[in-house]
Amino acid sequence: MKTILICALLLLISLWYLSFLAARLDRLHHRVETSWANLDGLLQRRAAIALEIARSDFADPASALILTSAAYQAREAGVQERSSAESALSGALLLLLADGHSHSASAAHLLLEELKLLTAKIRIAIAIHTDAVSSTQMVRKKYGIRIFRLAGTAPLPVTYEFEFDAL
Repeated sequence: MKTILICALLLLISLWYLSFLAARLDRLHHRVETSWANLDGLLQRRAAIALEIARSDFADPASALILTSAAYQAREAGVQERSSAESALSGALLLLLADGHSHSASAAHLLLEELKLLTAKIRIAIAIHTDAVSSTQMVRKKYGIRIFRLAGTAPLPVTYEFEFDAL
């Protein structure tokens, strides 16, 4: 009787621990998804600001064409092409800002200030997203998670190359 009670108690503790691990993994996957949604929204806003800058008098026609193309590619890119498209947009923005255009137009100045603030927010969002991804990957490597397949059909979260670029 005592051994049955001990076995039942151990089974109950094991089931509780597996349930705890599954709930933790689910929260981490949710954290990855929400951090990606936030980052994606910020990147979409950056592409929209880049289009506004390209349409303003701030950019010369050649720079505007490059910036417009990069912004549209970043907005329309799928998951596979997203990394290269965002890197191209970062490069186009850096080229435009490095050209030394005058900041005479107040509308362009406001857009550049908004872009500067947005870039800082994107850096923070990237840090949050990479932290969420690394935490989820670390938990998914645990023995109990792999043996009992607690991750289910959720894909392994990954980071993208543009997340390591200097925006």
